[in-house]
Amino acid sequence: MAKSYEPETKSHNLIGVGTKITGNIETTESIRIDGEVEGNISSKGKVVVGGKGKIKGEIDCLNAEIEGVLEGKVQIKELLSLKSTSKLYGDIRTNKLTIEPGAVFTGKCAMGLDAKPGVPPVQDTKK
Repeated sequence: MAKSYEPETKSHNLIGVGTKITGNIETTESIRIDGEVEGNISSKGKVVVGGKGKIKGEIDCLNAEIEGVLEGKVQIKELLSLKSTSKLYGDIRTNKLTIEPGAVFTGKCAMGLDAKPGVPPVQDTKK
């Protein structure tokens, strides 16, 4: 049986289609974005960007699932899933990463122990 990376949460937040938010979002619960957000998102739970969702800003959370468009840096403590419809333009820092065929990713990626917050990535000493 696969290990679950989802924390037990009591409520979920939803930004629906047709809604546009300009500003930062901080939550201790999970959040799903089906609208547009221009700003940073910080969550102690999971962030889901739905197929119609668009984010221009940074995401910092426990887990994330991207189906829509994201322009900005991503810092995920556990698992980042890029679905086949996703488009991510920015750098990734995560412990684990899954990318479905068809997903678009343009940027740098740091994974594993080096990806934990506060730990700089390993530098290539060969030149």
